[in-house]
Amino acid sequence: MRKKIDIEKLQKLSSVEEMLEGEYGSNGTTSRETFNAKAKAWYYAEVLREARKAAGMTQQQLADIIGKKREYIALLEKGETDMQLSTFLMITDAVGLNFGLIR
Repeated sequence: MRKKIDIEKLQKLSSVEEMLEGEYGSNGTTSRETFNAKAKAWYYAEVLREARKAAGMTQQQLADIIGKKREYIALLEKGETDMQLSTFLMITDAVGLNFGLIR
């Protein structure tokens, strides 16, 4: 049996943008830019972690291939540290991801 959508309730829901503004401020503010940067870091960390797992590698194996410590890989996969572009490219190569710039 299908339930009817309550239009009044639906109209009262906040949009994602409203929620983000309430929590982190408007676009362009320092707090919002910090949030956006952390969100991107988390996203890329997830992509790299899933690619590593799909390649059947442990964090230690990946670290050995790219010449870094396992703890560094763990921090990257949690989105808790930045990496240089050269490190990003080594990781994508090691786990079999193709990376390219699109315009």
